[in-house]
Amino acid sequence: MKLGVFAVLFGDRPLDEALDLISSHGLETVEIGTGGYVGNAHCNPVELLENPTKLQAFQQLLKERNLEISALSCHGNPLHPNEELARADHQAFRNTVLLAEKLGVETVVTFSGCPGESENSKFPVWVTCTWPDDHATVVEWQWKERVVPYWTEQSEFLRQHGVRVAIEPHPGFVVYNNETALRLRNECGNNIGVNFDPSHLFWQNMDPVASIKELAKYDALYHFHAKDTAIDEQNVATNGVLDTKPYSDEMNRSWIFRTIGYGNSEDTWKKIISALQLVGYQGAISIEHEDSLMSVEEGFQKAVGLLKNSIIKEKVGEMWWA
Repeated sequence: MKLGVFAVLFGDRPLDEALDLISSHGLETVEIGTGGYVGNAHCNPVELLENPTKLQAFQQLLKERNLEISALSCHGNPLHPNEELARADHQAFRNTVLLAEKLGVETVVTFSGCPGESENSKFPVWVTCTWPDDHATVVEWQWKERVVPYWTEQSEFLRQHGVRVAIEPHPGFVVYNNETALRLRNECGNNIGVNFDPSHLFWQNMDPVASIKELAKYDALYHFHAKDTAIDEQNVATNGVLDTKPYSDEMNRSWIFRTIGYGNSEDTWKKIISALQLVGYQGAISIEHEDSLMSVEEGFQKAVGLLKNSIIKEKVGEMWWA
């Protein structure tokens, strides 16, 4: 495994300055945002695809710092019922795949997307329960009419260009846990896997270690985000975990995103990292920061320190009693 970072943390800096900072902390990989919700501050796929000189300069910046790209990320909603929004995110995804092919990057990260509830929808509809029966009908329509056709087509596109997609399970989209991630893979293509982010699982009461082991059985673990979640037990006790209050309302929310180690213990994170090693994961541990209680710089430094202390660099051979 290699330690890296999602460079959108430093989207307010030019790429060369961001890479200098990342390299100075001894990291080996960088995940680059190429569009969608995460923006493309450091990398405009269209510009690089159309201009070989700019593409070469982009590659040189990474080479000079001995950094490799773990993934190109264009988190968006290509299934949005607003056709203009869907088209923009779809095109960002396709351009990202083409750029990944050019750069020799194996993995593109994005969301599954979420459609509306019918042909007449204006906004996405995420269903969280099966009754009244309307809800189950909506889920069936979404998968049959929107999700499976779209991702089956994208799976073939990915195959043509030698790239795979890591879908990040995220509440609010049709893929939000292991079950829905594996359903998408099974129904649409085995080059569709998972960008594993424990922060979205903790508050759903999922066990990241168990989830990692299950995904590994299907060779579906493609990429990993290091981000934590803190759960407010008092607020959960009265309101549960489904929470639509702004992330800035930290005092009253049931949960908020945190820098790793500030939601769950260092011991928990060591178990997660050990589970990755146990299943043979060889990819990047990409640090992500969405902690509203801590600056980007401090959160980044603390995450690097915890992970460097958790990643086992050298595996022991056979034990004497084996």
